[in-house]
Amino acid sequence: MATKKTETKPGLSLLFADDERSLQELMKIELPRMGHQVTVCPDGLTAVAAIEKNNYDAIIVDLDMPGMTGVEVIGRLKELSPSTEAVMLTGKSTTESAIAALRYGAFDYLTKPCKLVELEALLHRIAAKRELTKKYQALQRRVKTLEGAPRLIGDTPSMQRVKSMIEKVAPTDATVLILGETGTGKELVARAVHDQSARADMPFVAINCGALPETLIESELFGHTKGAFTGADEHRVGLFEVASGGTIFLDEIGELPKPMQAKLLRVLESREIRRVGENKTVKVDVRVVCATHCDLQEMVAMGEFREDLMYRINPFEIHVPALRERLDDIGDLARCLLERFRPHAKPFDQQLRSDAVEALRRHVWPGNVRELANVIEHATILCDEGPISADDLPPHFNRRKLSGSARSRGPQTLRDMEMEAIHEALERHDGAKPKAAEELGISLKTLYNKLNSEASLRQAG
Repeated sequence: MATKKTETKPGLSLLFADDERSLQELMKIELPRMGHQVTVCPDGLTAVAAIEKNNYDAIIVDLDMPGMTGVEVIGRLKELSPSTEAVMLTGKSTTESAIAALRYGAFDYLTKPCKLVELEALLHRIAAKRELTKKYQALQRRVKTLEGAPRLIGDTPSMQRVKSMIEKVAPTDATVLILGETGTGKELVARAVHDQSARADMPFVAINCGALPETLIESELFGHTKGAFTGADEHRVGLFEVASGGTIFLDEIGELPKPMQAKLLRVLESREIRRVGENKTVKVDVRVVCATHCDLQEMVAMGEFREDLMYRINPFEIHVPALRERLDDIGDLARCLLERFRPHAKPFDQQLRSDAVEALRRHVWPGNVRELANVIEHATILCDEGPISADDLPPHFNRRKLSGSARSRGPQTLRDMEMEAIHEALERHDGAKPKAAEELGISLKTLYNKLNSEASLRQAG
């Protein structure tokens, strides 16, 4: 008869402090046997010094030690790392000692002589608690960041291909590279990959590589120890550790500075991170999903992106289509956005008039779905509770603008139409690029890139 396989919790990083040499030697053998990593200290002062340099999941300390008592060690621990659990060892099996340990923040206490089976059961409870805490924190982060249901909208062939590729790659642990213009919903695709994977109950951690100063990126990703650099006043856990067991989403990977590209490559190859200010490495179990609107091949040719990193992050690519390439999805996207901005309104077909739908389908959408969201929000504010008409859309959607310039010039390329929308936005805001970018639903950097590209084409012509 086959025996049922028991589920094992991941090992803990432990610190054990006791002045009894025989107990020190015992724990050096038994705690690793239980599947945990352990640092053994002979007294409280040594234990505090170790806590100041390293992060631990839990510490086990004797109540009576020379130089510093176990209670004092726990007190210092809670100042440095409040989330680290503490277990008190005491030879005094009295109610007073138990109350003292719990009062100072201990998870539990054990009396000497300590039975290994009791210690193992206690550490199992700590591991289970930390696992539940991590899941709860992941749920909190997702609730805070999600706006409405995190679902991919659209049934056009291009979106069907995206959904099909997500279904194929999600159950694996393969690194995924998501490509697409700004505002197309690359993070939504990354979340779908995570939600359809075996890691769905664990954290999904997103970071925009282009939004952080170069001096802080390494600390954000990998963490740092206290005193590692000016301003590092406390230990910090990096996002790779926060995402342990789940998925880390590196958005705008093309914006990652060249020195950090080399460090990220090492992490992807070894699955180990090194906190800033530390020499030892820490194993991490994360799935990596990256995204960019840049042409990485072109960046490699220009020496701006490492070729070996490019090959490491794109064993599986997903291309997210621009909104202008799936205009048949406009209706479904508008319905979803109206549910967000008008959660208790009338049925969709009574909220958006046909002339508004026609105007939306005719637009070029340089800002893609993000721009559409801005347009729908603008219209819901302008028309109060009534159905949205073309007149409620931003001024550049007015159908009268179609006559003159665009039609007289004959057929236009998508680039021409996109640049026309950009210049119209700039004209409405008296050349203020930040306001124009906000209206179009694109980043200021993307706006500059498009304008610079247009200038280069004119010079070449």
